[in-house]
Amino acid sequence: MKKGISVALSALVLLGGCAPTFEKQDQVVQENQDSEAKKAIIPSFQISKEYYKTMLPYETSNTRGVVVNDLGSRYDINEIETGLLRVAQNRFSTDEYFFKEGQFLNKKMVDSWLQRKYTSEQLKEKGLKESDNVGLNPVQAKGENAPIYLAHVVEHNYLMKKEDNKVRLGGVAIALSLNSVQYETNMSNGTRTVKNISNEVLKEQGAKIAGEVLNRLRQKKELQNVPIMISLYKQAPKDQVVPGHFFAYTTVEPDQNGIQDWKGINEDYYLFPSPEAQENHPNDYKVFNELKTDIEKYFPVYTGLTGQALYQDQKLSKMEFEVALSFQGKAETIGFAQHLTNMIGKQTPDSWDVELLVSSSYGPEALIVKKPGSKETYLHIYE
Repeated sequence: MKKGISVALSALVLLGGCAPTFEKQDQVVQENQDSEAKKAIIPSFQISKEYYKTMLPYETSNTRGVVVNDLGSRYDINEIETGLLRVAQNRFSTDEYFFKEGQFLNKKMVDSWLQRKYTSEQLKEKGLKESDNVGLNPVQAKGENAPIYLAHVVEHNYLMKKEDNKVRLGGVAIALSLNSVQYETNMSNGTRTVKNISNEVLKEQGAKIAGEVLNRLRQKKELQNVPIMISLYKQAPKDQVVPGHFFAYTTVEPDQNGIQDWKGINEDYYLFPSPEAQENHPNDYKVFNELKTDIEKYFPVYTGLTGQALYQDQKLSKMEFEVALSFQGKAETIGFAQHLTNMIGKQTPDSWDVELLVSSSYGPEALIVKKPGSKETYLHIYE
């Protein structure tokens, strides 16, 4: 148990770039949508301004686990959650708001929204009522193969502290995950074809779906007078090894019932090495390639270096490396990790936000972190 606590605290120090400060926690009264006030705690510790504080006791979402079934890859499962936290900061500051998992959408509701819209004839065939006809994907007529645009819906809630030491709902952020490809199966021979859905169509369909989602949320009494942010997420095809990305968002303020405009989000993930990364970001690719070559020169037993980079407005925002090591012993792993730490500190630009995970067939072996603007590089060895 002590070893596990040590690892957890080390990770916090690594992410924050400095030692955490533990101060007295605030006890507040949380006003819930069911009108039942509950005591809650606001932890004083915050890793950095990039992260929201979370209310305690922690309340999970009513849609918990649904994302795993709806999204095609684990990369999208992680990114739509963490990416929505990043997009939400355009409206909900981490200084003023606290994070809470979504409480207004439930599994049954989300599942019904992900269905197709039905014609009156289709409703009759399926034995459904008009009140059940709430699907947000387009009607599929006979002989057609209409795309399924909406793949998943994620909800986050943001709370704010009032002067009377009470915490109330301050806003809601919704992510609409949209399929970037359409899979069609030929029933006669079983072959499957993949068709790309253009960015223009995704934005058009996403905006249309967002308008209906907004109308449904505004019908809830608790959400009639709070800002609602809706973001559009382009899901990656199932065979991709990098996640999709958010490409647009809108904020509807408390006095508004309709979407006024959309703001673009210029984000993209690249795999290193890949032809796309080499073509679009040659300078960063050169740094990656030199690092890869130097590692191969000193440690021929390692089995590869890969990277996943997030670009925002065409600038590198974060680089996550992974080194796969043929495990030979703990002493060798420690020596390898120490040398990698030195290489990361010297060979990557000061502006880079870098994480490098050293792993073996036994699991994670070491984590190296360098924050942008910092001359220090941090190393943690997993016991």
